[in-house]
Order: sequence, then structure tokens, then C-alpha cells
Amino acid sequence: MELLWFVLTAYGLTQILVHGSIFEKIRPNYHFFHCSMCVGFWAGILLYGFSFYTELFTFELNWVNPLLLGSLSSGTSYVLSMLIGDEGINVKRN
Repeated sequence: MELLWFVLTAYGLTQILVHGSIFEKIRPNYHFFHCSMCVGFWAGILLYGFSFYTELFTFELNWVNPLLLGSLSSGTSYVLSMLIGDEGINVKRN
């Protein structure tokens, strides 16, 4: 269950950082800051750092977990951003 909370939190944080209007004026105009996969990786590492301050999800302190959680966050943030858009679930019709 902790992993599900982590994935949903990472997706939410990634969406806010990439698409949130609150960061519109300070978000640099580089590809990195508009990429759910790129920002998702660093959001996962950031959440790993925060996991020591929350009971929502906790992970063991070692050097492998940040890399794995960053990768998990990157992949799931990208997949979810491709599946879910502003108007609901994206369905491609030919």
C-alpha cells in the first residue's frame, strides 16, 4: 500500500511541477521542466527524502532506494500523464 501512495504522490507532484499555473512564472523554458518523465524522476528522489518525515510511506536508508524510487516515479508519472489528460482518460481514435 505504501508503494501505491508513493506513486500517486509522485504523479501529483510531477503534474503540479510540470503543468501547474502556480509555477508558470518561475518555470524555466527548458525541455526538462516540461517533461513528466524527467521531472518525475527527481520528484521520486525528493519524495524519498521526505519519507523520513511522514508515515504515509517509509523506505530504508540506502543508496539504491533513491535510484529505484526515482525510476518508478519517472515511469509511472509518464504513463499516467499519457493516459489521463485535462479532459479525462485519453482515448486515441483512428
